[in-house]
Amino acid sequence: MAALDGKKILVIATNYGVEQDEILVPIDQLRERGATVTVAAQETGAIATLVGDKDPGKNVDPDTTIAGVNAGSFDALVVPGGTINADTLRTDQQAVSLVQAFAEAGKPVAAICHGPWTLIEAGVVSGKTITSFPSLQTDVRNAGAEWVDQEVQVDGGLITSRNPDDLPAFVDAIESALTA
Repeated sequence: MAALDGKKILVIATNYGVEQDEILVPIDQLRERGATVTVAAQETGAIATLVGDKDPGKNVDPDTTIAGVNAGSFDALVVPGGTINADTLRTDQQAVSLVQAFAEAGKPVAAICHGPWTLIEAGVVSGKTITSFPSLQTDVRNAGAEWVDQEVQVDGGLITSRNPDDLPAFVDAIESALTA
């Protein structure tokens, strides 16, 4: 039996601009560990990923749309980065509402790189200690959170990491949160 058998994880993204490894690595590794991973995008078409925010990456086919999911159907939420993805996602009220619903239900919310922008917009970081891509430090502090520079930071139900180099620790922390 795999560690995450029976766990349902939702990954949300826009259809353009998500950092390739920050969506593909969690999807693949969480599935390898037994989780059922559902990918929800803003629209039904393919998600065009980027490498380093500029070079075209692999396409990811979403399973559904952000509007078509309910937090109650999942055990955890993953918000990948990519500057364009994160900046667009934080302006999507349905995505922001999903983050709020997961946080209010006490379910793990994992965000990497620029993904914490959506957590900030959802108002769930105040009083927490999180990490992110370094350029978000001021945004994190202005939202009432403490920013730290480490590969993964877990505070309550929030799991945050800085960049693709941190993906092994990020995925491990998601597993730990779901098996504790």
